[in-house]
Amino acid sequence: MESHVIPFDQLPWVEVVIFVLSIALVFVVFDFAVLNDRNEQPPIFHVPTPEQCRSDWKGEVLEDPNIKIRGSSAIQCYCPANGRLLGVVNPATPAKIDRAIARAKDAQKAWANTTFKQRRRVLQTLLKHILDHQDEIATAACLDSGKTKVDASLGEILVTVEKLKWTIQHGEKALKPERRPTNFLMMYKSNEVRWEPLGVVATCVSWNYPFHNFMGPVISTLFTGSAIIVKASESTAWSTQYFASIARAVLATCGHSPDLVQPILCWPQAANHLTSHSSISHLTFIGSRPIAHHVAASTARSLTPLCLELGGKDPAIILDSISDLNRVASIILRGTFQSAGQNCVGMERVVCLPKCYQRLVSILENRIRELRVGSALEDPDEVDVGAMISDARFAQLEKMISDAVSNGAKCLVGGKQYTHPKHPKGHYFQPTLLVDVLPSTRIAQEELFAPICMLMRAKTVDEAIEIANSTPYALGASVFGTNSRDLDKVTREIKAGMVSVNDFAVYYAVSLPFGGVKGSGYGRFGGKEGLRSICNTKAVCKDKFPSLIGTSIPAALDYRPGGAAKAWEVCKGVIDLGYGIGWWRRIGGLWKIATNS
Repeated sequence: MESHVIPFDQLPWVEVVIFVLSIALVFVVFDFAVLNDRNEQPPIFHVPTPEQCRSDWKGEVLEDPNIKIRGSSAIQCYCPANGRLLGVVNPATPAKIDRAIARAKDAQKAWANTTFKQRRRVLQTLLKHILDHQDEIATAACLDSGKTKVDASLGEILVTVEKLKWTIQHGEKALKPERRPTNFLMMYKSNEVRWEPLGVVATCVSWNYPFHNFMGPVISTLFTGSAIIVKASESTAWSTQYFASIARAVLATCGHSPDLVQPILCWPQAANHLTSHSSISHLTFIGSRPIAHHVAASTARSLTPLCLELGGKDPAIILDSISDLNRVASIILRGTFQSAGQNCVGMERVVCLPKCYQRLVSILENRIRELRVGSALEDPDEVDVGAMISDARFAQLEKMISDAVSNGAKCLVGGKQYTHPKHPKGHYFQPTLLVDVLPSTRIAQEELFAPICMLMRAKTVDEAIEIANSTPYALGASVFGTNSRDLDKVTREIKAGMVSVNDFAVYYAVSLPFGGVKGSGYGRFGGKEGLRSICNTKAVCKDKFPSLIGTSIPAALDYRPGGAAKAWEVCKGVIDLGYGIGWWRRIGGLWKIATNS
């Protein structure tokens, strides 16, 4: 029997390896030569980490945790999970706000002339720093807001690096001048739209995601060529100082003025000075509807353009065609209890059709009953849901739950404030499951911003949509199922600014425009729509061939005594020539012009 040995260089796996290595080499060369220009490579810099972020830090536990100090105007910063004092911040006065705006205005003059390459380098540097310091950033966010580190990873870091990556990769394309079509009469013109820096823009952000809410507007604004004033919530003033130092250090390291980013920490009385300031070119407000009315009135004094994101009462519609209810239940839990329910696009209402309702209730009851609340930094393996920012609304939440029960709902799990045995000064509310809730009850109409999972019955898809659209809010929504016709119907008919199909809030993880309608506000941030909204949209119309052809006023239309009748005929001729239906009308228009000129 003759043996046959295959030469080494003929072995199939060798060819595969060579092929893979060749492809890898092509990617490496392309990445080095095309994508990673040396001038855009992030430099190394250092920002001191607050001592409170150390694992062995133990601050004073306040007897009565509150951001206000009796007899002082200072902001008292503490950890909502355990009541430990983080520090004290002196609030900004109107005079300090004026100085901050003046510094930003001065720094923006040079920044407006930077190239997209220079701006990308700043964002690349920020991206690298965030990726390298996820632990410190997440810890600071947890300390100041009470959330878990998983909540911080998903809601603070992931969405921020996504915004950075999207802006780095697609921002220039979104802001490049865009050609627009011309028409018959203006065929010798070239038309384009440009997006140019506004100057100094401002944003007032909420406390629920202190890192992302601060960095998100900074990323977009800097890339447009403007400077920014960020008025952060006094409830997370401590961490805002740290996050602002990161943004400012990035700018300085890249050779630009740190004054482009100005954090403002103040009480509401002084905030009015910022929102009505004549040097602010655009304002974004993220917060509650009642405060938004005051902000809108304030910006109206200086006619400042305004974008409002005012929270929601987001529904999740569960269709009968669900194939894997356990998977959906896990998404509902994340959508409801992320950041202890303090999430503007959190699932506040689960509207379920009959076939799945009872099974879903059973799954959720068992899962929610097992959820553990506490301080995630001190007991990382024993906590699923973190603290709430304050205990100020606990009595109100308990009253709404009681009202719902008196109207036929059942509270199967939780429903009360929780005093943690290890952290009695922390602000905790029991993870709650409320079922059979009527759409007309107060708890079904008002935004809760709390760890409360609420189920509502619907007999048909149409009724589910009606329930979903029954509140004053219309921010985000979700729908789960496998029937494509029903999914399309819900997506089309639900009143919302954003919809996730078989998922929760994923539009935010792919940089789509973010915002709502109805009582959830107006305007958008995120995506190219958000980027363009904080620019001066400038329309430019110019001659294609300036040395050959340009606009010339016909003699009959020139300002001179007499000739009004002929001028009118010429005008009709021009309109018929440019917009007449059919060639005969257009030819007639040309005849009018010729015979009356």
